[in-house]
Amino acid sequence: MKFSNIRLLVNNFDKCFTFYNDILGLECNWGKLGENYASFTVGGTSVLALFKAELMSSAINKGEVRENEILQDKIAIIIQVDNVDETYTSLQDKGVIFLTEPKDMTAWGIRVAHFRDPENNLFELYSDLL
Repeated sequence: MKFSNIRLLVNNFDKCFTFYNDILGLECNWGKLGENYASFTVGGTSVLALFKAELMSSAINKGEVRENEILQDKIAIIIQVDNVDETYTSLQDKGVIFLTEPKDMTAWGIRVAHFRDPENNLFELYSDLL
């Protein structure tokens, strides 16, 4: 087995595409606005993909389409950055609303800040403590 990517199942594809492409500035290597699937390069060879949730729901629920319900976080997407504070400020300037301000997690050896994407997926930005 070989890990391929993380695929986020989203309800509003275009809004999420714009968020990852324009606000986070990830490089789209497949797909575009108005489609059902897109993938983004996240440093090196890592890939984050978007896919319309209704299409996955119909694939796994024998044709029944159900909207995803978020009861609690089941996943956190972790992104390493050079400087959490600079990235925090840059993303705030682009309208990202953060759950936490940058803070040191000394027991973990990292500095972190958290936010959610338009579909409520939890993200953690981190950089190593010096």
